[in-house]
Amino acid sequence: MNKHTTELNFQTITGGVHSSPRHDSAHKHVSGTAVYIDDIAEPFGTLHAGLGLSSVAHGILKSVDLSAVRAAAGVVAVLTHDDVPGVNDISPSYMNDDPVLASGKVEFHGQPIFCVIAETREQARRAARLAKIEYEELPAEIDIWDLDVSTHRQVVTPLTLERGDAAVALADAPRRLNGRMRLGGQDHFYLEGQVSLAVPGEDDDVIVYCSTQGPSETQHMIAHALGVPSNAVTVEVRRMGGGFGGKETQANQCAAIAAIAAKKLKRAVKIRLDRDEDMVATGKRHDFAIDYDVGFDDEGRILAIDYTFALRAGFSADLSGPVGDRALFHCDNAYFLPHVRAKSAPLYTNTVSNTAFRGFGGPQGMVGAERVIDEIAFAVGKDPLEIRKLNFYDAMGVDGERNLTPYHQKVEDCIIQRIVAELEESADYAGRRHAIQEFNDKSRFVKRGMALTPVKFGISFTKTESNQAGALVHVYTDGSVHMNHGGTEMGQGLHLKVAQVVAEEFQIDLDRVKITATTTAKVPNTSPTAASSGADLNGMAAQDAARQIKERLIAFASDIYKVSRDEILFLPNRVRIGSVEISFAELVKKAYMARVQLSAAGFYKTPKIHWDRSKGRGHAFYYYAYGAACSEVSVDMLTGEYIVERTDILHDTGRSLNRVIDIGQVEGGFIQGMGWLTTEELWWDGKGRLRTHAPSTYKIPLASDRPKVFNVALTDWSQAYEPTIHRSKAVGEPPLPLGLSVLHALSDAVASVADHRICPRLDAPATPERVLMAIERLKAEKG
Repeated sequence: MNKHTTELNFQTITGGVHSSPRHDSAHKHVSGTAVYIDDIAEPFGTLHAGLGLSSVAHGILKSVDLSAVRAAAGVVAVLTHDDVPGVNDISPSYMNDDPVLASGKVEFHGQPIFCVIAETREQARRAARLAKIEYEELPAEIDIWDLDVSTHRQVVTPLTLERGDAAVALADAPRRLNGRMRLGGQDHFYLEGQVSLAVPGEDDDVIVYCSTQGPSETQHMIAHALGVPSNAVTVEVRRMGGGFGGKETQANQCAAIAAIAAKKLKRAVKIRLDRDEDMVATGKRHDFAIDYDVGFDDEGRILAIDYTFALRAGFSADLSGPVGDRALFHCDNAYFLPHVRAKSAPLYTNTVSNTAFRGFGGPQGMVGAERVIDEIAFAVGKDPLEIRKLNFYDAMGVDGERNLTPYHQKVEDCIIQRIVAELEESADYAGRRHAIQEFNDKSRFVKRGMALTPVKFGISFTKTESNQAGALVHVYTDGSVHMNHGGTEMGQGLHLKVAQVVAEEFQIDLDRVKITATTTAKVPNTSPTAASSGADLNGMAAQDAARQIKERLIAFASDIYKVSRDEILFLPNRVRIGSVEISFAELVKKAYMARVQLSAAGFYKTPKIHWDRSKGRGHAFYYYAYGAACSEVSVDMLTGEYIVERTDILHDTGRSLNRVIDIGQVEGGFIQGMGWLTTEELWWDGKGRLRTHAPSTYKIPLASDRPKVFNVALTDWSQAYEPTIHRSKAVGEPPLPLGLSVLHALSDAVASVADHRICPRLDAPATPERVLMAIERLKAEKG
């Protein structure tokens, strides 16, 4: 115990908020010591699972002969839908349209029909190939491009957003154009594929170690399939080797199969898909067909627009409804639409059910918005950046008129004007635009292009009940802290950020806070780590738990030391109580001796948000995150091949909890968005077989594909408009649409072929082949 000094700031904690400690697992990632599901020591007698997949896209199962499978070496059991003890459904919305194992019919090529359980993984996979299955093939719908949205089957009820009278305003507009855009999907291509290890317990109990973004949903799906209450199932995940939305619902099938087998055979069972199986059997980012009809004035100001966003849902609903909804929520991007009508069309196809993917439909909506901006710019003969700035929402909503979204929420925190202005200057947009024109005038076979595109991204789950989180914090008698919350770690640094929040609250060094695995046994009914809300929700919940304990410590110290509560101050690794200071650990030990509770469950629910889907109205998002990117490309006019020469990004993360982590998220999000819009092409043949099902046929960006000059900065003046955790902003999904700058830079380069008089209408992914076709088309149109 020491007398205090008058100087309070001579010391700070290590690793609090607004500092940048390294990712807690970074050294384990690079050294290979990080433990993933497949690294967990297998219990004695662990069995392994292999899936038997459909070889047709749509058909009746006439006969399924598994006798050779059962007789194969090492096979212990073969599971079919008859072995599902509960409900044979893993639909996240309980629509009974997504079977654990197919029953009676198959609806996409690669659908799991049966599962082999064997002594080794190789034995299980080899045996699965011995099945003899007869199908009565049925007509299959694979692509959505030629489907009629007014008559074709939709997997869920579509959404329509409407404000004003788009039909009348379109008819009255001085200028009007319409068009259609094809937008491809994207495979998650996480480094760690789908994997689960189920360990049976006594009675109904089972523990499942699963690579899942939604432990609680996976728990509920397993219980649903087993026919047991949720309290019999524990799901645990320490970390994932990537998720990107692909493990929000798609992890449930493998987890349920492993659990069913483990309980049936009373032995641990592991299932791990290889890359080909994973790509064939699991859902992806939705591809879209976007129709637009826009009216505008001679200056390029949008007056009215009518959108239809048709999306390939696949054979079941999965998350296609809310993905389509969010596409509509972002069909404005950063632009005010005076009169708007936008509708979704989640179309049934005989392909794997598409699912969540980083951005969750938002990026697809923004692609539609930016295509419209390009169309208008070419129509009025202006730089697209001029049209973008002309149509922005009013800054901070001061006008009171140009700040209302298509879903009737006011945009009250708009800072896109300042972000774009700062990036325009720092990237020397005007000077480089002039230099590009000079280069193109002199270069015959290589043309350059540049584009600066904005992002306004809404933050919250549109499913209101998902906007909640829980946390559990223990303080031990030596002053060390054990932290658990409902969020999951997939490399994005969530656990580190929440630990920083707890360290900040107690004013102790970060290394005194233990980061632990996420488990449904500690925090129940949690939301998936998705919608960019992981730090927002779980950080607040952990802060609440820490504050409960802190309040108890303050009350205890006030009583024991006979001082008022306002004379107690938590300083770095110590506590000032009146005129004395003691270490945090010493105060905790004294509190324990006095039987003060040193554990707390925290909780948080996002305020203000509400959404009425039936009316298409509500305060759907708590706040918006903003950003802008400026990209320059060089395109070979003879081959369509291209290089990204330079990208400059300015992104808004509010008062960042960890700037280094956030910059990494911005960089990674941009590259992933760029890959989606340029090289990552999914291709199904006429039989519904995915032909781009491996790294050999599906091209994600390489390190060599990154911009040759890559400048990424975070705003140093922004803070969240609403009281988020330490006024930070979400950073998981908002950076991905920054990749649009590359797509539009390619479009700009292609447009030089026709002297920028014709909109290239470059669809995505803008592969070199598609770029070359656009070049040839413009040459023909130019004459």
